Amino acid sequence: MSEKIIAFIGGGNMARSLIGGLVADGYPADRIRVADPHAERRGQLADRFGITALEDNAEAARGADAVVLAVKPQVVKQVAEPLGGILREAGALVISIAAGVREADLSRWLGGGVAVVRTMPNTPSLVQTGATALYANERVSADQRDLAESLLRAVGITQWLEDEALMDAVTAVSGSGPAYFFLLMEAMEDAGAELGLPRQTARLLTLETALGAARMALESEEEPAKLRQRVTSPGGTTEAATRVLEEGGLPELYRRALRTAAERAGELGDMLGEQ
Repeated sequence: MSEKIIAFIGGGNMARSLIGGLVADGYPADRIRVADPHAERRGQLADRFGITALEDNAEAARGADAVVLAVKPQVVKQVAEPLGGILREAGALVISIAAGVREADLSRWLGGGVAVVRTMPNTPSLVQTGATALYANERVSADQRDLAESLLRAVGITQWLEDEALMDAVTAVSGSGPAYFFLLMEAMEDAGAELGLPRQTARLLTLETALGAARMALESEEEPAKLRQRVTSPGGTTEAATRVLEEGGLPELYRRALRTAAERAGELGDMLGEQ
């Protein structure tokens, strides 16, 4: 992979995270380009990572093996349309990290005939602990799939989807998921403070507990339900607390929330495709 030229269109937070992950993994900085309209951002990226930073999208994309569209979903069309010819000529892979932009719409804006991988990373990618789902169109070769997967693995785990329609469910689970956990952390911190703990103590205990529980679940071969049962002693404090949560309808509330998020993801995809 290290001989491939990778061009980023857009130098925002997610692009910065991907570039940082690649460089930290030993990817040659002289094989990475970024195009961004903001001179200050270009300078920061060039100084920090030693990459080539350009103002012109076409200049960055020309001759690249992979082009990462790291711009806001609302501007993907206007960014993609002028690049279609350049990308077809080079046989380049296009990797989109724009939430909600469907492969068919992106391919149409590019003029067709382009290998496209649509991805859905989440915000923990900014600290190299992300979760990304990927979907490839029929023009993506095995080598290009490997390239896309290697790139996104620089910021976390990756999972391939064979059905793009599942991206709405991915958005609901992992795309929006960090906010659900932040809300839970917020509630636990507030409850701990109400019980008399200093707020900073309640916050630290909450965050470390969340981190520890996630690490246990990742490293265990048992499903979360089994892990929960293992730490729930009959008649104990944990059983009393989880009973309150279950009687309050927490599992069903999460199901409703994720269904709503998935439906909204579909609606936003429709709106973006109508541009």
